[in-house]
Amino acid sequence: MRLQETDQGQLRRKDRGMRAWQSGQAAEDAVARLYERTGHTVAARRWRKGGGELDLVFRTGDTVVFTEVKKSRDFASAAASLSERQILRLRMGAAAFLATEPKGELTECRFDVALVNAHGEIHIHENAF
Repeated sequence: MRLQETDQGQLRRKDRGMRAWQSGQAAEDAVARLYERTGHTVAARRWRKGGGELDLVFRTGDTVVFTEVKKSRDFASAAASLSERQILRLRMGAAAFLATEPKGELTECRFDVALVNAHGEIHIHENAF
């Protein structure tokens, strides 16, 4: 009997994890569409290298835009979920990405944070850090 309860609990956790992943993916898709409508081109999605992970990378003119997407029930909670450790990983990932660019670290770039609330509304904070 105890095993069944544990199995059910694990299934519920897996379901929650899958829903959270799908929700995050949907938020990234919505943010990508918003950037594309404003003339940005998607250069990469969920790019990983150099110890970092980048949710979305865009190009606009000569500028590379690294965008971290945070989704939560409200904008304040989404913003609060961005930690210093994550910012460090973003910077490491950005450095690895820029190493693949012709101008390397001399490439014009910025870091944006896209906050998505439970209603799907999006707030973009350009040059967030």
